Amino acid sequence: MKNIVVIGGGTGLSSMLMGMKKLDDVDLTAIVTVADDGGSTGRIRDIYNVPAVGDIRHVLCAMAADENEHLFRDMMSYRFEGSKDIGGHNLGNLIFLSLMDITGSFMGAIQAISRILKVKGTILPSTLDTVTLYAMMEDGTLVRGENNIPTLNNSIDHVFYQKRVEPQRDALKAIRKADLIIYGIGSLYTSIMPNLIIPEIVDEIKRNPCQKIYFCNAMSQPGETDDFSVEDHIRAIEKHSFKNAVDLAIVNDSYIPQNILEAYAKQGSYPVKIKEHEHSYRIIVRKLIMFDEKGRIRHNPDAVKKVIEEVIQII
Repeated sequence: MKNIVVIGGGTGLSSMLMGMKKLDDVDLTAIVTVADDGGSTGRIRDIYNVPAVGDIRHVLCAMAADENEHLFRDMMSYRFEGSKDIGGHNLGNLIFLSLMDITGSFMGAIQAISRILKVKGTILPSTLDTVTLYAMMEDGTLVRGENNIPTLNNSIDHVFYQKRVEPQRDALKAIRKADLIIYGIGSLYTSIMPNLIIPEIVDEIKRNPCQKIYFCNAMSQPGETDDFSVEDHIRAIEKHSFKNAVDLAIVNDSYIPQNILEAYAKQGSYPVKIKEHEHSYRIIVRKLIMFDEKGRIRHNPDAVKKVIEEVIQII
């Protein structure tokens, strides 16, 4: 049995976990950011002073047993119309909030929903603190709030918390026991980094001699990784954690139709490429993406599962 820890947040992490939950002989743990402060999640966070639930909700749905996956994913993601009272809220966020009250804790709510959905694996927040993410831009501009960071036409120097953040203890234990640690897929500065800027989490990752893998995004993200190469992504991870934090990078090489490339280019998003010839880490290049009904690029869960199976064989 291999203990695999995946660190990140957002829809990219969910796509990975939809495939990885099908791995045989794997004990899977997702360590998820709670720094989101936008939309329904942000409103609940501000009113009730609780950690952000949105990324946790996505991951719970992704790791649900297959027979529950579609029904509960649709239910947990259902958004009420309007702008007042429950308008704009996700049903799943409200269910999560009610279970926090019933069980008495954030972890109690995760465990209750995990039982209902028959989640395959363990889901842990990187912290139980109510956190606010800050970004320092290269020109010295300070940006407050995860939701605001990608909106500036600027380059991020680093992200940080202004106050000490207490790590979730079970997350530290999971990292300590891991046979494989994976960063990603997800927004580099607002999904992956919020976990890595907690010092105790980085210390545990660094102490564990297991292989660390970065599952690179297929496309650059406007406001976060404009013009970033694969190498730029990894340099940013190392800047926020430690040198040689990545042993292996997994990079997409799927064909993307021209019309989809043009649609993404209009939003300032382009394929993330390998641009250098020498690396201190290994690189695996595979065809990893698919396209949804709206032509959006998504990682194929089955392709993710296949490449992780390959990695398990070589570590």
